[in-house]
Amino acid sequence: MVLHDYFLQPEGGGRLALVLAQGLGMDLACGFAAPGHPFFAEPFPGRITELGVRTRLPLAMQWSLARAFTSRTEFLRGRDLAVYSGSYAPLAVLAGGARRNVCYCHTPPRFLYDRRDDFLRAVPAPVRPLLRAFCAWLRPRYEAAMARMDRIVANSANVRRRIQDFLGLDAEVVHPPCDVVGFRWTGDEGFFLSAARLDHLKRVDLVVQAFAVLPEQRLVVVSGGPDLGRLHHAAAGLGNVEVRGVVSEAELRDLMGRCRATVYVPKDEDFGMTPVESMAAGKPVIGVAQGGLLETVLPGETGTLLEPDFTPAHIAQAALRLTPDRAAAMRPACEARALEFAEPVFLERMRAVLDAG
Repeated sequence: MVLHDYFLQPEGGGRLALVLAQGLGMDLACGFAAPGHPFFAEPFPGRITELGVRTRLPLAMQWSLARAFTSRTEFLRGRDLAVYSGSYAPLAVLAGGARRNVCYCHTPPRFLYDRRDDFLRAVPAPVRPLLRAFCAWLRPRYEAAMARMDRIVANSANVRRRIQDFLGLDAEVVHPPCDVVGFRWTGDEGFFLSAARLDHLKRVDLVVQAFAVLPEQRLVVVSGGPDLGRLHHAAAGLGNVEVRGVVSEAELRDLMGRCRATVYVPKDEDFGMTPVESMAAGKPVIGVAQGGLLETVLPGETGTLLEPDFTPAHIAQAALRLTPDRAAAMRPACEARALEFAEPVFLERMRAVLDAG
């Protein structure tokens, strides 16, 4: 069985859990799956067990998820294998788990470790004592659960280092799967695309600032997040910057296929699926030499990696250098690189991990 935290928005961790369960013929369990979730547009071939988490209020939902996985997963007893995906699903091992327990770690929860202060600042002051209390409750339980895993798989060498630093545990790396078949080059209409989640760690505000001084270059920003309103305001009056917010998967693939390149400059990204999807569409990436992008983008071949202390001016310079001819010349290398992260490659490597015991 594969256990994943929840399915609320279409995000990479949930997609990986679904690909793994479908590809290996396993059942699926989660805290909840939102009605009409696009990942379940096609019937899931196995059994789906929801743990009955009802609330969607921030912090209350996290508390409910943690409690659900520690107290409502008795169905794992007697199972040969359980694979855990997310921050709360691993807690099920504390209630007994299966005979063999494997965690696919997207990252140790950043709000418990190196990003704790950032998360505290991001919530209203009256809520901060509750968040501190929740972190103090969750951290020892999360660490105990991870220590009981038979094997830990990290989604990148970057996350493997975090697991070593935060938990003192080792892991092996299996990069997550990309639906390379679903992304295709359909032309170059001259615009640049940002598809990162709209929060401060993704630094989309710096991308908008870069294109504010490039009136001849178009930028389309898609995705949602807490910074959506602020970015709408920042782009107001800029005729070359369009902030669309959340778009459908079909629209994202269409935009990816028609753009010149993507711009993706997050701070210490865990892995980062957007650059791989961009390359699958034959589009180079303007990224940052930090985190998971060091494992996906090949500088000079499939894109440009800026130094970690980049400024909006550096993004602007990289966009100007990416002429139509240069972008077209990178297309074959981009498509070839993306194939290294295809779903069959992921499933083959995960089978090898799980078969090894």
